[in-house]
Amino acid sequence: MNDSTIIIGCDHAAFPLKEVVKGYLNEIGYQVDDVGAFSLDSVDYPKIAIELATKVSGGTYQRGILMCGTGLGMSMVANRFPHVRAALCNDLFSAAMSRLHNDANILVLGGRVIGDVLAKEIVRTWMETPFEGGRHQGRLDLFDDLKIR
Repeated sequence: MNDSTIIIGCDHAAFPLKEVVKGYLNEIGYQVDDVGAFSLDSVDYPKIAIELATKVSGGTYQRGILMCGTGLGMSMVANRFPHVRAALCNDLFSAAMSRLHNDANILVLGGRVIGDVLAKEIVRTWMETPFEGGRHQGRLDLFDDLKIR
């Protein structure tokens, strides 16, 4: 996939916010591939996080966005995958720093924590902020080399 395509997913609690974010991404020039949820009907959030994180981990997509009620569950699932750096960002500073220093490749939002306007600003900040590299790259390499005993 190219840089102008992003994968997005949510659970039922964040479905309304996902629709707003998806529309905003289209508005600013991104193609959005949506892996659900597709309604307010209850779903198991780990299934959606697994599908999205698998595709980011494997390189099919460079970046993704996950949402659930708090963002906590989605970030916990996504961060179990190699080469995934999922960052729960409910403020602009965290969004910028997650890209600058951590090269986050999955943005996670809390659908019951933030509103539509703030979500759009967080997404814009996260999408526009480049990875700084340098000394931060060596730290990220430690993630990839991590072997749990």
